Amino acid sequence: MAIFIGKFHWGLLFLGLLVLTSGSHFNKTFKLEEVVSENFAALDGYSHAVSPNGKSYSLSIENPLSIFPSGDNSPSCEGDLKGIGSLNTTCQLNTSLHLEKDLFISGRGNLEILSNVSVICPIAGCLVHINISGDFKLGQYTSIVAGTIVIDAQNVSLEDSSSLNTNALGGAPPAQTSGTPHGIDGAGGGHGGRGASCTKGEGKDEGDNWGGDVYAWSTLSKPWEYGSRGGTTSIEKNLGGGGGGRIMIIASSILDVNGTISAEGGHVGIEGGGGSGGSIIIHSPKLKGIGSVSASGGTGWAGGGAGRIAIDCYSKQKSVKIMVHGGNSIGCLENAGAAGTMFDSVLQSLTVSNGNRSTLTETLLLEFPTYPLWSNVFIESHARVAVPLYWSRVQVRGQISLSEEATLGFGLEDYPFSEFELMAEELLMSDSTVKVYGALRMSVKMLLMWNSKLEIDGGADAMVGTSLLEASNLMVLKERSVICSNANLGVHGQGRLNLSGIGDTIKGQRLFLSLFYVIHVGSGSMLQAPLDEESESDLAPKLQCESDTCPEELIYPPEDCSVNASLSFTLQICRVEDIIVDGLVKGSILHVHRARTVVVNPTGSITASELGCKGGVGKGQVLSSGAGGGGGHGGKGGAGYFNNNLSKGGKEYGNVDLPCELGSGSGGGNSSSEGKTAGGGIIVMGSKEHPLWKLDIFGSVRADGESLEQVTECQTAELVGGSGGGSGGTLLLFLQTLTLANNSLLSTAGGSGGHVGGGGGGGGRVHFHWSSIPTGDEYVPIANINGTIFTRGGNGSDNGQAGSDGSISGKECPNGLFGLFCVECPVGTYKDVDGSDAALCLPCSPKELPYRAEHIYVRGGVTQSSCPYKCISEKYRMPHCYTPLEELIYTFGGPWLFGLLLSGLLVLLALVLSVARMKFVGNDDHSVPTTPHESQIQHSFPFFQSIDEVREINRAEESQSHVHRMYFMGPNKFGEPWHLPHSPPDQITQIV
Repeated sequence: MAIFIGKFHWGLLFLGLLVLTSGSHFNKTFKLEEVVSENFAALDGYSHAVSPNGKSYSLSIENPLSIFPSGDNSPSCEGDLKGIGSLNTTCQLNTSLHLEKDLFISGRGNLEILSNVSVICPIAGCLVHINISGDFKLGQYTSIVAGTIVIDAQNVSLEDSSSLNTNALGGAPPAQTSGTPHGIDGAGGGHGGRGASCTKGEGKDEGDNWGGDVYAWSTLSKPWEYGSRGGTTSIEKNLGGGGGGRIMIIASSILDVNGTISAEGGHVGIEGGGGSGGSIIIHSPKLKGIGSVSASGGTGWAGGGAGRIAIDCYSKQKSVKIMVHGGNSIGCLENAGAAGTMFDSVLQSLTVSNGNRSTLTETLLLEFPTYPLWSNVFIESHARVAVPLYWSRVQVRGQISLSEEATLGFGLEDYPFSEFELMAEELLMSDSTVKVYGALRMSVKMLLMWNSKLEIDGGADAMVGTSLLEASNLMVLKERSVICSNANLGVHGQGRLNLSGIGDTIKGQRLFLSLFYVIHVGSGSMLQAPLDEESESDLAPKLQCESDTCPEELIYPPEDCSVNASLSFTLQICRVEDIIVDGLVKGSILHVHRARTVVVNPTGSITASELGCKGGVGKGQVLSSGAGGGGGHGGKGGAGYFNNNLSKGGKEYGNVDLPCELGSGSGGGNSSSEGKTAGGGIIVMGSKEHPLWKLDIFGSVRADGESLEQVTECQTAELVGGSGGGSGGTLLLFLQTLTLANNSLLSTAGGSGGHVGGGGGGGGRVHFHWSSIPTGDEYVPIANINGTIFTRGGNGSDNGQAGSDGSISGKECPNGLFGLFCVECPVGTYKDVDGSDAALCLPCSPKELPYRAEHIYVRGGVTQSSCPYKCISEKYRMPHCYTPLEELIYTFGGPWLFGLLLSGLLVLLALVLSVARMKFVGNDDHSVPTTPHESQIQHSFPFFQSIDEVREINRAEESQSHVHRMYFMGPNKFGEPWHLPHSPPDQITQIV
C-alpha cells in the first residue's frame, strides 16, 4: 500500500489512496477541490467493474476526472513500461504490454506509443488510465485494449489504423437493470437502445418483442456505464456477446482522431445475441481527423442495442464518424438492434442514428429536461425512437428532425389513452414517420414534411381523442406526405398551409383547420373527413340522418373555431383568409366559416358526394327480392321495378329557401350493406353573419348521390333487383359574389339506379343566400355564370323510374332585381317588391312613354312604375320628345288652340297694317295709273296694295320704310304645317 500526494496537471491538489494488489478487493474515493468541467463535475453514482481475479469491486464517483490518481508512484517509462525516456519529459513505448491488472500511467511529460505496439488487458472491466501533462500519441497499427480506457492529456493524437478498443470487455451493468435478456432466444443486449429479438409473439412481429432493455437515461450527457451481454441460445452456457466497455478522453487542446475509438458490443454468430454498446465521453476544445468513434451494438442471432456517446467539443469536424447504431441480426435481417444516443454537450443536442440499419426495435427517450432545454433532437437513418411514458412532453429550443426512414413514436399501441406534447421551433420530417397512440398536442413555428407520415391513433377514448397541431408560421407537405388521425384533429396556424402535390393529405374522422392566412390544396392533394373506411368507434362522426331540420350550427356557427366534437361538422375550415383548391376537399358535412375568398381551380374539387346517409328521411323503399326505389330529397326518388314488384322512391323533404339536409340513400334486394347507396352530404360556405366575400369556381363543387353500377346477387347467386340511387345533398352558399366559369360545375344530382330495375335518386338542393346585395347606383353584378348547375334526378335502370329534379333557390332580391343571381329587371320593366320571381318584373306603362321615346337602362333596375326613357334622337327635346316648334305649339295648348291663336294674331296684324296704310297713304295721287287688273286685286286683296306699290318706290324710299306681308299655305297641322310653295299662287304671280 502506498500513500502519495500528487499534482493534477491542471494544478489541482488532491489526496489519493491507491491499493494495487492482484486478486484483492479495493474501494477508493477521490474528490477535486473545485469543479474542473461543468459538464463532468457532477457525475454522481456508482460504476461497477471486475478485478483481474474476477471479483467485483466498485468505484464511488463524485467526479470522473478524479477517480483515477496520478502521482510519483506511477510506473516508470523504462523500468515498468519497457519504454524509452521519462514520463516527465517524453516516454516512447516500443514494446507491447500484456496486462493482468489495471494500469495507471501518470507524468508531466509526453507519452508516445510507437507503431505496431499494443497495450492489452483482455479482462472484462480492466482499467487503463493515462494522465499526463503533455501530449499523448498513438502510432500507426497501435492499440490499447481494456474494459475501461481513460486518457487525460494536453493533446491526444490517434494515427491511421490505431485504436482505443473496449469492445465486448464491459464489466457488469448497473444493478436492477435488464440490459441482458432472459431466456434462450438469442436476443441482443440493451443499453442506449433495446436489443433486438427474432422471436415473434402470436399475432405480433419482432418489433413487439425485444431483448435487453435500455438504462442510464438520466446520465445521457455524461454516460459512464458498461454495455450488457447478449442472450444465449444454450442452457449450459452463455454464448451471447459481451457488453461494450467505457472510454473517456480529455484533451485540453486538440483531439486528432485518424484511427478508431470503439466501445462496441461483442459480435457472435447464430449461437447468441450481440452485446450492447458501452459508453464514450470525449471532452476537447477541438475534434478533428478522419477516424471514427463507435459505441454500436454487436452482431448476433439478434443484434445488440447501441450504447451512449457524449461529445463536448466546441469545434468538431464532420469527417470524424460517430456511430451508435444497433448490431445486425442474423436471424431477422430486417430487425437490427436499436440505435443508441449521441449527446452534444456544447450544442445541447441529441442524435439517435441507426446507420441505415433497418430495425423494428425501439430506442426509448424518457423524461426530457425542462431546464435548460435541449436545443435539437435528430433522429436519423432508420432509427426507431419511442416516448412511452404517459403524459410525456418532448420540448426543445430548436428543431426536432427526422430523416432517412426514422420513426418517432408516442405511447403504446395497446394503451392509446394518453396525451403527449411536442414543442419546438421546427419539426422537420424527411422520409420518416411520427406515430402517436393517444392524442398529440404539437406546437411548432414550422412543420415541413417530405414523403413523411404523422399518424395518430386516438383509440376509443373520446376524452383524449382530440389532437391539436399548431404551426404558427408555415406548414408544408410535399412528396406524398400524410397527416392522419382516426379521431378528431385540429390543425391551426397563422401563416400558410400548403399541400403541395400528388398524395399530400390531411385527414381525420373530424378535421378542423383554422387561423391560417392561406390554405393551398395543390393538384393531387387532399383534405378529408371522415376517413374512407367505416368505423364503429365512438370517435367516428354520427350523421343526423333521421332529422329533416337544419342543425343550428350550420347557419350560426360558433365564433371561436375550436375543435368541438358535439358539432355536426366533419370538416370545417374557419378564419382563413384565402382558400385555393387545386386538389380535393372531401367531407360529409363540410363548412367554410369566416373566410374571405375560396377559389376552386380547374383541377380542384370540393365534394360531399356519396357521403350522406345510407338511410335517412327520404330512404327509398326496399323489397326483399325487388329493386330499390331511389332516395328522395329535393325531388322524389324514382320507383324501382323488378319481377313485377314496384318499390316506391323516397319522399321529398327539406326547406327550399334555406336547405341544409343530408341526402338519403337506398338499398336493394340484397340486405347487406354492400347493396346500399348513400345520399350526398352537405357543403356550407359562409354563414348568415359572416358570408363568403368571393367564391370563384373553375372546377367543381358537388354533393351528388351515390350510383351503384354493380349487379347485385344474393347468396344463392340468384339475380336480384338493383339498388336505388342515393339522392343529392345540399349546397348552401352564403355569398357576396360568385363566379362560375366555363366548364365548371355546381351539382347535387341524384345517383343512378343499380342494375336491374333500380330507381334513380332524387335531386338535391342548391341555395344561394346573397348578402348585402348592392342596389341603385351602387349595383354591381353579384354573379358571373358561365358554368353548369345540376340538381337533376338520377336515371333509373331498365324499367326503374328516374328521380325527380331537385331545387335551386336564392335569397329574395330587393326592388329592381330578380332571379337566382339578383340581376336587373329587363329594360322596359320595373319591380317595386322584394322577391326573385321573373314575373315580378312588370312592364312599364306605355301611356307614360312619349311617341318619339324609348326606355333606357337604369343601374340597379327600375324600382317604380314611372320608368325612365330618352328621346330617339337628339333633335327632340325632353320630356315629351318634341321639336322646338312642337314644344312651342304645345306650350300654347296644342295645334288647334295654337292655330286659332296664330290666325287671330295674323288677322289683327292685317287690320293694323290696313289702318296704317289708310292713315299714311290716304289720298295721295299716283303718277302711274293702275290697270284694271291691278285695281281688281286692290279691291280683292287690300293687304297686297303695299306690294303693288313697291314697284313704284325708289331705292331711297325702300331703305327708309318697307313692309312685307307673307302668305303661308296649309292647314297648320303636325302632318302638314304652314309652308310656302315652291311656286307662288296664280293670284300673285304677276306681282312677284
